[in-house]
Amino acid sequence: MSARTIAWVLAAAVAVYLVFTGWRAWALIASGDPVPVLLGISVVVIPLIGAWVLWRELAFGIHSQRLGRQLGIEGGLPVDDLPRTPGGRIEKDAADARFAVYEQQVQADPQDWRGWYRLAIGYDDARDRKRARAAMRQAIALHNNG
Repeated sequence: MSARTIAWVLAAAVAVYLVFTGWRAWALIASGDPVPVLLGISVVVIPLIGAWVLWRELAFGIHSQRLGRQLGIEGGLPVDDLPRTPGGRIEKDAADARFAVYEQQVQADPQDWRGWYRLAIGYDDARDRKRARAAMRQAIALHNNG
C-alpha cells in the first residue's frame, strides 16, 4: 500500500471518528448539566484540532507532490545517485556535499521555488527533517505567490 493510500485511509478514519465523537458530544451538550456540557465541548474541540493538523499535513503532502511533479516535468529534479550505507541510508558526507550545492543555488536566487525544493531534498538527505520541511514550506509559498 502506498503512503498516499495510507494517508487517505487514515483521513477517512479520522472523519468517521469525528462523526461519532460529534454525535456523542451533542448528547453530552444537550443534557444541559454543566459538567457534561464542558465535557461535550472538549470532545468536539480536541478532535477538531486533530482534524486541522491532519488537513495541514495532507495539504503539505499534496503541494509537495505537485511541485515535485512540475520540477520533474521541467527536468529539474535531482538524481538519486548518492552513495548509500549497507542499511540503505545516504552517506552523510555525500549528502553534506550535495547540500552545499543546493544551498548555493538558494543563496544565488532566494525567490526561486525550485532551489528551495532541492534544498529541502538536501536537508532530508542530510537527515535534518525539521529544516527540510521548513524549506519545502518556503518552496510551496514561493510557488503559490509566483
